[in-house]
Amino acid sequence: MKSSRIRAAQAVVSRRAMLLATGGLAGAMLIAPHVARAEGAPGAYPLSKFFEPTRSVGVGLSPDGARIAVGENLGTDVAPSSAVDFIDAADPEGQRRRIELGPVWINSIQWASNDRVLVSVIIRGETGRRSQAGTNIRSESIEFYMRRVVSIDATRGDPVVLFADQRTRMRGSFDMGRIIDMLPNDPDNILMAAYESDGVLGLHRVNVNTGAATRLERGGTGTYTWRTVNGVPVMRQDVNSRGTMESIMVRAPGETEWKLARRSRIRDAPEFAWVGESGREGAVLVIARLDGEDVQSVREMDLATTHLGPPLNPRPGRDVMGGLLDSSGQYLGAAYYGERLEYEFAEPALAAHHRALNRFFDDTCDVYFTDVDRARNRFIAYVNGPNEPGAWFFYDKTARAIVNVGQSRDMDPMRLGAGEVLQVSTRDGATIEAYLTAPPGNAPGPLIVLPHGGPEVRDTADWSRQAQVFAAQGWWVLRPNFRGSGGYGQAFAEQGWTRWGTRMQEDVEDAVAHAIATKGLDASRVGIIGTSYGGYAALMGAVKRPDLYKAAIGICGVYDLPDMLAWEQREDDTPGQPIYDFWTKRIGDRSVAGPALEAASPRRRAAEVACPVLLVHGVDDSIVPLIQSRRMRDALRAARKSVELIEIDDFGHADWEDVREQELMTRYVALFRQAFG
Repeated sequence: MKSSRIRAAQAVVSRRAMLLATGGLAGAMLIAPHVARAEGAPGAYPLSKFFEPTRSVGVGLSPDGARIAVGENLGTDVAPSSAVDFIDAADPEGQRRRIELGPVWINSIQWASNDRVLVSVIIRGETGRRSQAGTNIRSESIEFYMRRVVSIDATRGDPVVLFADQRTRMRGSFDMGRIIDMLPNDPDNILMAAYESDGVLGLHRVNVNTGAATRLERGGTGTYTWRTVNGVPVMRQDVNSRGTMESIMVRAPGETEWKLARRSRIRDAPEFAWVGESGREGAVLVIARLDGEDVQSVREMDLATTHLGPPLNPRPGRDVMGGLLDSSGQYLGAAYYGERLEYEFAEPALAAHHRALNRFFDDTCDVYFTDVDRARNRFIAYVNGPNEPGAWFFYDKTARAIVNVGQSRDMDPMRLGAGEVLQVSTRDGATIEAYLTAPPGNAPGPLIVLPHGGPEVRDTADWSRQAQVFAAQGWWVLRPNFRGSGGYGQAFAEQGWTRWGTRMQEDVEDAVAHAIATKGLDASRVGIIGTSYGGYAALMGAVKRPDLYKAAIGICGVYDLPDMLAWEQREDDTPGQPIYDFWTKRIGDRSVAGPALEAASPRRRAAEVACPVLLVHGVDDSIVPLIQSRRMRDALRAARKSVELIEIDDFGHADWEDVREQELMTRYVALFRQAFG
């Protein structure tokens, strides 16, 4: 289909409706626009719609660009069913060929060669109920999940489970689905990692035609992955027992021993990432920031000396998000987040094509290149935006064709909230960005503030299920990138260091005032909710602005800064305690700033809270301990405030499944609705 025909069709019907109608998703149905949500925005979806199982879960393009594979989950959470659809890239809107996989969930999909596609699947199992020997006591059955990789011949079907010859390993390991290297120059084999019987990770060459595996080497204690060039391991990453720090080990061509290149944080503002081969013998591409630099950039690492070269295509005030490779592993450029997702291409001619795709989506979505063929003519683009829950498009630059080949959720953008970027002037003269989601219909109304976690991460103008659920109620949703957020460079992040409860909180308040003033929102009906650092910001907002917030919800939040720092010091098992040092620099030094840290702790100021509070925390949270929420609850109760704590058994840092999240979102909506009157 020519782009001119697409644009003509856009003038008549919505983009998604047109693409569905032209066969991009055979059998999909548009939901009638007159279906309304009671007590919500006109025409909005009910809350349950946002928790329906994802359908398309991945799309892959063969290295030669001739075929497309689409992973489809067709069943339900209770009764899974999945299939892989194969598409001729020369006729992307033609008949699909489907191969059923049975009662499994597809996790991801990628091509091992031009003929075989690899499908990562999740298999649900359950132990039987057993009687304990010599008693009448019967133990409960236990639900478990296993990950496996299935190799499928694109012409014949012929599915093969990888590691199929390793029966003992297959019975004893829950995860046999870790692909390390697709080996672009070896169509018959890939490299995979799997744990040995003693718990040490091994690297294996696995034949994709037979499933047979041969071990190449064993890792060390804590090894969790390898990085390779042309099938040769050149980097190994080992993690500490707590999972907070990694040791980057490298091995240059011709060397036999691994050597330490550097140590890096994993969870908290990570500062190192692998990209791929550089094209120069003995060197690879990584993401890193050197001392004195503001932004993270792609750069070359010499494997023999571990020296890091100068930045490639740095962007002032923007940290690189990742590198882009083609199907042969060649570097194509780096991704950044500006007005939306953007690329600095090593091959400049590609920039015009990415701009054209952005224009096709009216410059309202992020367009990620997920697969690029070796000729760099055909692409798979994953498209995501404020009111686009995720779709995959096939783009052929020679044929000037763009076709919708996969849709994560069947939802009409017109019944979802549109997004907008706000440039907010703060009270001290700085400027921050915030993302505002309107309810369907854009009618003025209440406002939900949704500060992100981290705090040294950032929000983007992407799909947010939380934001859309609230927008469906007729509420506006604000996601501010306050100072102290990541992604904007080190200087921006440092402006929030030791400013918890002051500058960082004031930036949130300034964004709220800006949204209310520019959109004419109801300043008497504002609620706040957040997770992790966002939970802290929610409760600190309730402390500092009892006049503003009518309800506050904290999920796995930090509520007592001195206690949290003391816990980090006790838990940091890395020599020199770099994680404790990291948090001391960002929150404050207890030995110097004790009174200020107490003043910035919601638990210590519970008496100042005026609105109802809901707390949620995973019992097994290893990032923020449950005691933070329990003590916050106890302090609010002692101050005779309205508070409830929901503890989620068997889960950690807000990692629970959709069934529980739907229940919780229903509670959140009910609390805000009651608070707004």
